[in-house]
Amino acid sequence: MATDTEAGRAQPQTSIQAPGGPFIRYSQQGRRPMYQVTSQAFGNTITQPLVSAPGYGRAIRFRAASTGGLNTLTATVTYQADAPFNAFSLVQLRDAFGTPLFTGDGFSLLYLVAMFSGGYGLGYAANIANMPSWTSGGTAGQSQTNTAVASWTFATALPLEFMRGYGVISWANASLLPTILLQTQLPYTGTLSTNPVLEVDVDLDFYWLPEGVQIAPPGLGSTRQWVVQQANPTIATSSTTTAVLPRLGGFIDTLILVLRDASATNARQDGWPSRLRLYLDGVPVVDSRLDELYDDIMNQFMLESSTATVAAGSGRPTGVIAFTRKASLSQVNLGLLDTYETAISTNPGTLVQVEGSPWGSGGTSPYTLTAIAGQVVPSGTLIQGLPEA
Repeated sequence: MATDTEAGRAQPQTSIQAPGGPFIRYSQQGRRPMYQVTSQAFGNTITQPLVSAPGYGRAIRFRAASTGGLNTLTATVTYQADAPFNAFSLVQLRDAFGTPLFTGDGFSLLYLVAMFSGGYGLGYAANIANMPSWTSGGTAGQSQTNTAVASWTFATALPLEFMRGYGVISWANASLLPTILLQTQLPYTGTLSTNPVLEVDVDLDFYWLPEGVQIAPPGLGSTRQWVVQQANPTIATSSTTTAVLPRLGGFIDTLILVLRDASATNARQDGWPSRLRLYLDGVPVVDSRLDELYDDIMNQFMLESSTATVAAGSGRPTGVIAFTRKASLSQVNLGLLDTYETAISTNPGTLVQVEGSPWGSGGTSPYTLTAIAGQVVPSGTLIQGLPEA
């Protein structure tokens, strides 16, 4: 029979797991604020420092809101093609040692990366315009003459983790923290009687330091980097041209291509060739009809090829196509669930080319091809398989 002492003995904490197993078994996911800035004028640079968190950073949650714009003038205000994401002309995230992890424009990093990386949302949730946090200030190209305009809100993420527990960054040392630089601009053309102001909220999704055991995340020091680069040369409409991407490095898991024309608005165009070829060191790894590539986007990202459905949250953005190698386990990008068996190994000498024969037409010639590459740079050998299992 149990004695009083045994009956009153303190019970062990259920948060402590028995020894043995992966990192995520011993850690809990958390979130905490990094900073909030309000009443920021557009056209300024935001360099607010981040704060420490007791664990490892998984993703930087990012929210932007524009309020206070008034138009009592006779002139109209027109949203630009990439609004509201082009309110950030430059987004740059560097680790504590100055290595650039995210470098590019707001449309590419705050919208397209969330849509195609699998690090934030999947399927219908990959388009952040479907999120409850979204408030549209108007569609691209729309003119507004009412007295309260240029108000919008969107929330997104800069995902650091690319497999469960893999790619996270140590955040506990206050003297060794990443930095974020944001360059802002007005996302519309025209003149308002009162310009809007910007609020930016930054939070951190992180893993708490494991309790009861000494264990580190798998491949600590490995990073997934996103860089926006322009291919050369520019592409004349209806021409047969091979564009060369700048040199890459690491293991490529996602390649997003954006085609823009030479107009003053730098508008995106679906001037893709009827047959597109992607070469890797002179070898055509993709030689496909355009409609088949659109089918692939539907299969892999669950996004329809029709750009008319973008507003409804299920369509492909105009002028954008994407390739993924995060489908080792299935034909669908499953986000953090992948073995990285099919990631493309590259080095600074790897030659990547995109050929069209011929390219399409429309808009203002010549076209500019931009590549947004998601690449994993491991701290040692790339960990493959399922490190979280």
